[in-house]
Formats: sequence, C-alpha cells, structure tokens
Amino acid sequence: MRFGPREFVFILVLLAVPVAAWWFVFKAQNEEIAQAKQEIAHKESMLTKLSEATAQTEDLAKVNEDIWKEIQEVEARLPSGMEVDVILQQVAQIAISNDLRLPKVKSAKPISSAGYMEQPLEMKIEGNFDAFYTFLLEVERLDRITRMPEIAITRSTEVDGMIEAEFTLSIYFEQASAGRTES
Repeated sequence: MRFGPREFVFILVLLAVPVAAWWFVFKAQNEEIAQAKQEIAHKESMLTKLSEATAQTEDLAKVNEDIWKEIQEVEARLPSGMEVDVILQQVAQIAISNDLRLPKVKSAKPISSAGYMEQPLEMKIEGNFDAFYTFLLEVERLDRITRMPEIAITRSTEVDGMIEAEFTLSIYFEQASAGRTES
C-alpha cells in the first residue's frame, strides 16, 4: 500500500471525526450531565431542609397545643371574682372541720398579677399544731390556685401543742372582663 498525500489526509480526517465528536458532542453532554447532577444535589439538599423544617413545624404545633391545654387547665383553676367568697367559705369550713378557731379574716385590696387578680386574705387561726398542719394540707389540695406568701406561727405558752398562726392567703381569680379566647 502506498501512502500519498491523499491517504494521509484521509487518515487525518478519519482521526479528526472521533476527536471532533468527543469535543463537540460528548464533552458538552458531560458538562450538561455534571450540571444536572449538581442541580439535583442542590434540590435534594433543599428538600431535606424543607422536610426538617416541616417536621419541626409539626412538632411546634404539637408543643403549642400542649401548652394551650396546660394554660386552659390552669385557667380552669381560677375562679371568677364572684367565686372568691365560695373559696373563702371552703377555707373556713376546712378550719372548722379541723377544730381550729378562725377569729380573724380580713380581706385586703385585690392586686393585679400577670393579667389575673390576686385577693389577699389576712387570717388568724388558733388551735392544735397537728390540726393546723392538716388544715394546710387540705388548703393545698383545693381545686383553685392559692398561695401563702406570709405566715407567722406562735407557740402557746399556756397549753402544749397549741399554736396561733397569722398568715396571708392569696386567692387568684379572673376579672369578669378578662375572659380568654384561643388564638
């Protein structure tokens, strides 16, 4: 076989076709494929972040619902302003049932406290210490929210086991116009 310029050009053209195909077709397609893979990875990353945010949103909604239920439970324990007298009667009944004397009950001015009202009652109780302790336990078990910010217990010098206690019993209640609604 003889190699002349014609054969040489033919071999060059024969070699140039696959090189040109790689350069113009396959290289461009590989770049498009790489770019598409990069976009897919980015979109998968965004979907992962979105699913995490969605899961967190569902968790937050459940937490908000739980908090709302707890607020409703606490508010259910707050009497209206009219029911404060009923609670005072309950406290007096507890004292009487424990053989305690209740010589003094004085109502102080209601105090506004975090959107609710607090009715302080200055009380004086006389009787047996064990009965007073039982009285405190029963007041603590009342359905309504109460607190005892001040207490002074004096031991009797005349009779063993007898005490005199002066304390402030605060009863929390809702104002008549402070009704709450769910948002």
